Amino acid sequence: MYSKAEKAKIRKEFWTAFGQYMKPVPNADGFRTNWQNYKTGVKDIYFRMKAEREFTSVGIEITHPDLELQQLFFEQFESFKKSLESELGEKWNWELHKEDEFGKIISRIHKIKSGVNIMDQNDWPTIISFLKPRILALDSFWCNFKPAFEEL
Repeated sequence: MYSKAEKAKIRKEFWTAFGQYMKPVPNADGFRTNWQNYKTGVKDIYFRMKAEREFTSVGIEITHPDLELQQLFFEQFESFKKSLESELGEKWNWELHKEDEFGKIISRIHKIKSGVNIMDQNDWPTIISFLKPRILALDSFWCNFKPAFEEL
């Protein structure tokens, strides 16, 4: 259906469009942010957005190679679960020590929207409408709670 090069081109076009759409939106501290490559500033904690052929997702990934430390980070997030879900306005999926698509053990807190396809440009507004409020809410949460994770 699509060649590898065509898929890569479409994905690049989507993330470029998303970046342009989000460019004027400041972060919770009032600064410009590269939203599609959000930097948490804490090693092994990432805010990831994905747009695929069957779904889109946004979430927090904890990738520390030491599984005990990974669990400690996860438990730290759990201690702030009410604040996080209040900021997000919804419940997310919490997964401790799951294998990712590359076989690496990670922990994640994420939300998935099924039934959208990055290859279909008609779905892009739906994907962006899903990602935007959630990455902004994560940023707002992180603005307040990042110091607790820097101490670990």
